[in-house]
Amino acid sequence: MRCRCRRPAWSCWWARARRVSRPGPPLTSPRRTSCPATGCALVGSGEDDISASDDAFRLLDTVVERRLARRLTTVIDTLGLDTGKRLNWLRAALQCGVPCVAVTFDVSPEECRARNRARPRPIPAAALSAQLRGWRSVRELLAEEGYYAVVAAAPVRVVPTAFVSATESARRQEEEPTRLRFGLHIGSFRFGGGPPATREALRQVATAAESAGFSAIYVMDHFRQIPQIGRPWEDFLESYTSLAYLAACTERARLGVLVTGVTYRNPAHLGKIIATLDVLSGGRAVCGLGLAWHRDEHAAYGWEFPPTAGRYELLEDTLRLLPLLWGPGSPSYEGLRVTVPEAMCYPRPLQEHVPVIVGGGGERRTLQLAARYADAANVMGDTDQVRRKAAVLRAHCELEGRDPAAVELTHLSSVVVGADDRHVAETVERLRPRGRDRAHAAAAMNAGTVRDHVGRFRELAEGGVREVMVRLPDPVGPGSMEEISHVIDAFR
Repeated sequence: MRCRCRRPAWSCWWARARRVSRPGPPLTSPRRTSCPATGCALVGSGEDDISASDDAFRLLDTVVERRLARRLTTVIDTLGLDTGKRLNWLRAALQCGVPCVAVTFDVSPEECRARNRARPRPIPAAALSAQLRGWRSVRELLAEEGYYAVVAAAPVRVVPTAFVSATESARRQEEEPTRLRFGLHIGSFRFGGGPPATREALRQVATAAESAGFSAIYVMDHFRQIPQIGRPWEDFLESYTSLAYLAACTERARLGVLVTGVTYRNPAHLGKIIATLDVLSGGRAVCGLGLAWHRDEHAAYGWEFPPTAGRYELLEDTLRLLPLLWGPGSPSYEGLRVTVPEAMCYPRPLQEHVPVIVGGGGERRTLQLAARYADAANVMGDTDQVRRKAAVLRAHCELEGRDPAAVELTHLSSVVVGADDRHVAETVERLRPRGRDRAHAAAAMNAGTVRDHVGRFRELAEGGVREVMVRLPDPVGPGSMEEISHVIDAFR
């Protein structure tokens, strides 16, 4: 005799028994104890020996009794139409102190008949009709029979780790709201229609972002697309030219580069660019700074790519020089790698103080520079990583003699926001790279419902984050900002 798994039936049952019968804590992971076909194969002449059903159920009862006595999770896979058998299993669970849950699969009669016709040996149509009639009465009885719960089977969505505790966190946000700023991070300019359509598409994205409640718009400082997002030859706009255009398209949103690579421009020239942006935007510029990391991009454009220590020196010089450049007069500056005889910039920025964000989560050096010179540090990672970065940043602030509240923590991530589980699944399926499974793609995109994201962002806020920058997969088109706007509304 062989079971459906193609092994001898007795071997299949014994392997299952070995796997599920080890001692363990109550309510361990569910495992199937038996099925009618395997039971009939064990005690009869084959898996379709219906005459052996009574013996098969007696064998099943023995397995159930032994497992419940050890308080192991036990799954009984039967039609469940025999009231006496159901109540015996319920009684046995209660006697052993194990919660008994009835899980129902309410399949339509049409689908049941179609599946039966597709079987190699279908059961008689009259027998199936009797079972369907019996199910209607059983379905009404279940609620009164005393189960711990009666659960209707439904599609299950694999939830990324980031959303495991989101339901409870979203409830906290509803009951005790906290504020959180949202920035839109534009990391791709593939809007469709090619270069002729780019100008209008970018304007639509910016105006839609303001309408959705984003308080800032950021772009990347690269000169060709980075491998994490696309291919090098994809259309990619220069960062500060793009922000100058966005300054004319928007009214309220702050504008910045997340983050400017300090190797790409002379620091004094960079200060002039940002001051000009601040003037033309009406005082909305944000200065984001980072080490720069894309070695291939530097090689392609003929730029020097200093070692890490040299780029840290250049970053510190830039952080020290820019306030001098934006301040009164024309003081000289001589730093570790930069010398500027006259740090002069007119017109000066409209803002008395242009906010400075240092990008990167390096705990020993990057966060130290942020604590010493910046207004914020931008990090990535999950909630646990964010809490750690926040603690390190606070410690650096204390060592530098700065109030930790004076240096904010901001967070960057990609997100997919759906109206419901089905919407999320459809979006992931549309966006996931070929060959990548859905669960990993959903986790990489942080794909979840509006409530999922409210919970996740609440946890980030509790971890110390004051602004989140999000990258949307498709920010263009009607309704593209609708779901994220509901998330933003929860934190106003």
